[in-house]
Amino acid sequence: MLAKIFKWHIDKIYFYPYGGYTKFNEEINKPLYQELLIMLGGPLFQIIYYYIISFFISYKGLELLNTYHYAILLFNLLPIYPLDGGKLMHIVLNYFVPFRKSFNLIVIASYCLIILGAILVLVQYKNMSLTLMLVFVMVICKLTQEAKKEHFYFNKFLLERYLNNYKFKKVRIIKDFNDMYKDCKHIFFMRGRTKTEKNMLDEYFSSKR
Repeated sequence: MLAKIFKWHIDKIYFYPYGGYTKFNEEINKPLYQELLIMLGGPLFQIIYYYIISFFISYKGLELLNTYHYAILLFNLLPIYPLDGGKLMHIVLNYFVPFRKSFNLIVIASYCLIILGAILVLVQYKNMSLTLMLVFVMVICKLTQEAKKEHFYFNKFLLERYLNNYKFKKVRIIKDFNDMYKDCKHIFFMRGRTKTEKNMLDEYFSSKR
């Protein structure tokens, strides 16, 4: 719903054992507040859907529904990318950390949390169910796929800045492209000289031709 309001283009919707995943065919440089609201819309829709469907289910069915609802909701809110909790962390990081660094940080943190979670499950229960093992494997596979696209995402981030005239209010003084933030325009300060973001991007992509 929120994606439609902000006129985001939905590419595909995937369904996994840990919940759904929506892939958008959108610019990386979309406003962070839109990303945040759309990300929060997923868990909110699940909660609303749960309360609506609970009125039409018997007591025994409701007990099973409760188990699945809270299990999927809480798991999906874990701070592991690409779960909603990981996306939330990534969005928050983008307010304080450059785009490229924020992506690398969330990937590293996600791997650490997955490994820690698997160890805790094994220590607590001495074994792991086939379903839970499948969930761990699928999350790791999806995270690995995203991690391999880091260079692609960064180049897309720069190319969008080069092709579009974004009107950002915040201005940051930086030294190189790796220091670029989302929702900000930049002034490059190097060797005692300043250059605009547009000049730097013009030089960068001209050298790629």
